Amino acid sequence: MRCSVNIAFYNKIDNLKLILAGLERQSVKDFEVIISDDGSREDVVKQIREIQKHSPLHINHLWQEDNGWQKNIMLNKAVMSAKSDYIIFIDGDCIPDDRFVEAHLEAKEKGFALSGRRVYLSDKISKKLTPESIKKGYFKKNFLYLLLSGETRHGEKMLYARVPFFARMINNKHRDILGCNFSIHKEDLLSINGFDERFLWPGVGEDLDVYRRLILIGKSTKSVASSALVYHLHHKETKIPQETWDLQKVTQQETEPFTPFGIVQK
Repeated sequence: MRCSVNIAFYNKIDNLKLILAGLERQSVKDFEVIISDDGSREDVVKQIREIQKHSPLHINHLWQEDNGWQKNIMLNKAVMSAKSDYIIFIDGDCIPDDRFVEAHLEAKEKGFALSGRRVYLSDKISKKLTPESIKKGYFKKNFLYLLLSGETRHGEKMLYARVPFFARMINNKHRDILGCNFSIHKEDLLSINGFDERFLWPGVGEDLDVYRRLILIGKSTKSVASSALVYHLHHKETKIPQETWDLQKVTQQETEPFTPFGIVQK
């Protein structure tokens, strides 16, 4: 396998089906899919097992008991189970563009994390999508409509991906890590002990913390914002608890890149 594509997932099986449909359309085929399941219900787990039986994708489903939001704990388990030495991370509400995996693999480099971006879909478009329409190339066929209709935010990223001049201009900008679209060599992530498992609330922090600690050990990021795209399904915005902001302030003051709250617990 040239890479492992990790999906952070919890219960939203219809979203997962859309994501897997997008992964079936990838221009590169030799990758594994890890579903990092943070405690989905039994009925959802049964559906995933059925999908595994019939999907052309190589799917590894990891599950842990539902003890509240423990995404980072699940992500660390996924890192250790990955069969490839290169891992691409997406969230369970983001559908990959057809060249998503290829774009990450083309730009990968030791010592660098790659940072992509997302196009936000309207509620109307999100409800309209089906696995079948995605497999038939919905995003490519409706490129101009999505770009001009007002049914997306940051739809210009679709244009950048198709025009080399704009692609070079956009990718020259320094960007931090976006948790729903980034990739990294497993070795580089292990060098900072993975994700900080103290982050027990959604919203902000868990991806920026990885970025901060990579910088501390002299590693950096490269932008693939113009070529590695995901389409973000519409949903209500998550309220960010104060605990998240408080922990983020604490971690920003820390100078040790190897977190004792990661894969290896000290």
